[in-house]
Amino acid sequence: MSKTEIKIQTASRAPRLDDRQLPKRIGLIILATDHTTEVDFQRMVASNRIGVYVTRIPYANPVTPENLMKMQPLLSAGAALILPGETLDVVMYSCTSASVVIGDAQIEAAVQSAKPGVPVVTPTAAAVSGLKALGAKRISVLTPYTAETSAPMAAYFADLGFEIDRFTCLGLSDDRDMARIPHDEIAAFAAEAMAPESDALFISCTAVRAAEAVPRIEKALGKPVVSSNLATAWACLRLCGDTDAGPELGLLMNKPYAEG
Repeated sequence: MSKTEIKIQTASRAPRLDDRQLPKRIGLIILATDHTTEVDFQRMVASNRIGVYVTRIPYANPVTPENLMKMQPLLSAGAALILPGETLDVVMYSCTSASVVIGDAQIEAAVQSAKPGVPVVTPTAAAVSGLKALGAKRISVLTPYTAETSAPMAAYFADLGFEIDRFTCLGLSDDRDMARIPHDEIAAFAAEAMAPESDALFISCTAVRAAEAVPRIEKALGKPVVSSNLATAWACLRLCGDTDAGPELGLLMNKPYAEG
């Protein structure tokens, strides 16, 4: 270390501070095992106007209704860790199958107990809004889950009035494997999963890298496609006042948002 004495002086005034670093703030609550959501949101949502801030909560595979339900008590604490003491413009909980098992309303209540009044987005509610925005009444569904985990999701959409023409699951039970399905495989299974009479295809799971493949799948099918991460990105953008069309991301990005 230098023995030379260096004089350190304080600036003549304190720096002027912005009210916010960025005009809009989106908080993400994602699973500790999630490989996909952050990447998708950085690609589709983050900008010099919108900041994306992430917290992770514990999750243990396999993907079963019982393990998914174990996340419910963790949601409030997870939300509280996103910029503590700061307001957010929207919070998104990134797990589609857990949103079905726990319930959209229960997730909203848990998040708002830590961040009062903040709009809350779930993949399931965003998917419903997206399908309705696209005018879809008859749908096909593709999930990476087992039949046991897929069954509550089928009931969720049916109970909300959608006619399910075809429901296909891939039988996986580890969300880390779900994240490893390549785009060409997603597209191939999407073609098998889509019933000709359906208005749209929903590809479930925030772990699956489907959002990036949506444009090519729509081109192949000639029908709209909604994925979990595409739906939540669209909903979060609209709730932050971003109304720009994004046709390169899929047909849904051309639509205005209204809660389902």
